[in-house]
Amino acid sequence: MSEISPTQEFRVTGGALRLNDWGVMRAQGEEAAKFLHGQLTQDTVLQTPEQGRLAGYCSPKGRLLALMLAIKTGPEQLLLPLPAELLPATLKRLSMFVLRAKCKLSDASGELAVWGLAGTVAQTWLGAEAPAAIWGVSRRGEAAWVLRLPDAGTPRYVLIQDSEAEAPALPALSADDWAWLEVEAGLAWVRQPTVEQFVPQMLNLELLGGVNFQKGCYPGQEVVARSQYRGTVKRRTYLFETAGEASLGQEIFHSGDAEQPAGLVAAVARREGRSLLLAEVKLAALEAGSLHLGSAGGAALSLRPLPYAVGEPQ
Repeated sequence: MSEISPTQEFRVTGGALRLNDWGVMRAQGEEAAKFLHGQLTQDTVLQTPEQGRLAGYCSPKGRLLALMLAIKTGPEQLLLPLPAELLPATLKRLSMFVLRAKCKLSDASGELAVWGLAGTVAQTWLGAEAPAAIWGVSRRGEAAWVLRLPDAGTPRYVLIQDSEAEAPALPALSADDWAWLEVEAGLAWVRQPTVEQFVPQMLNLELLGGVNFQKGCYPGQEVVARSQYRGTVKRRTYLFETAGEASLGQEIFHSGDAEQPAGLVAAVARREGRSLLLAEVKLAALEAGSLHLGSAGGAALSLRPLPYAVGEPQ
């Protein structure tokens, strides 16, 4: 399956969007970083306030229950933005394992707002407070933080600030524009339809800096490490485009096998009758034939390049 060049490129000029479908979990206490270090795919002990983290929370079988950001706002506090639909279950499950650790977990979504900022207009507005490196964090005033996200050419940031603070002085960014930029960047967040569907490598998490293979144990660590070092990753996430209407969690089929699905839609954006999607697929399904939405006779998928190297499908 060869890559295509899209017939039409959408240009996003940039702006700001309040991400109302996101929430913020707070971890407080002198052992907060140590506790999270033993639960997530990332090193939160050595993390500094200038370093953000992309971190997965896995089941004992190594399947992703949630994917979140981690910002260390002080020696005894971390903020963990993630999709709001997964926050209650994630908070409840993590809280079960706190036990005697000096760490308190809470839902800070009522206090803190999550904003998505994009484009050179956002970069200019942030000025010196715009982190230069991906996953870099800068403080904005006394109680706001900016984290730089991966992108495909259009700078993207997450701003965490007081829910009552003034909105960024930027043009309004539509939810469709933000979703398009998210998918183009090659980062698929775990959502309700995709909970426990993927081990981290299936979502290219380690390629995005979301897995630390040098840190200690965490739930599912053996499965994740075995997949990495034994070369058993047989499925990866790629970027596709289609004229059809794709849905999150929708199955993908190969033209040569109408019975068994070859993949799953992990993220999707729609604009003007087109869908751009990130789909986890069997590597073997990319060697020949074609991929389709919903069934072997469904809308065809065309491969598009990701902004990072996954490995070249044949």
